[in-house]
Amino acid sequence: QVQLVESGGGLVQPGGSLRLSCAASGSIFSMSIMGWYRQAPGNQRELVATLKRGGRINYADSAKGRFTISRDNAKNTVYLQMNSLKPEDTAVYYCYVGGPGDYWGQGTQVTVSS
Repeated sequence: QVQLVESGGGLVQPGGSLRLSCAASGSIFSMSIMGWYRQAPGNQRELVATLKRGGRINYADSAKGRFTISRDNAKNTVYLQMNSLKPEDTAVYYCYVGGPGDYWGQGTQVTVSS
């Protein structure tokens, strides 16, 4: 069983940066995939970035060039560095870890507004 706790969300002005963290209660080193998703009001949850065990990374088009996903196995933590934030990035961001099983965090709010 893996429990995930996100942190790092908040209010930031357009063009600003945030780093989200996802701390896992158990080892995530052997998990097949980890990633970040987001859900804006009225929208479906959508993929932001994923990182597979072999190192392959996938970004949504909206995140390419601005967001960076990374992991620290020693700390059992996954990060999402978000730069050049835009108002349309406003959403609740969820951490995901899978394989075997599917685990989600509780979400952290990111609001981009002047």
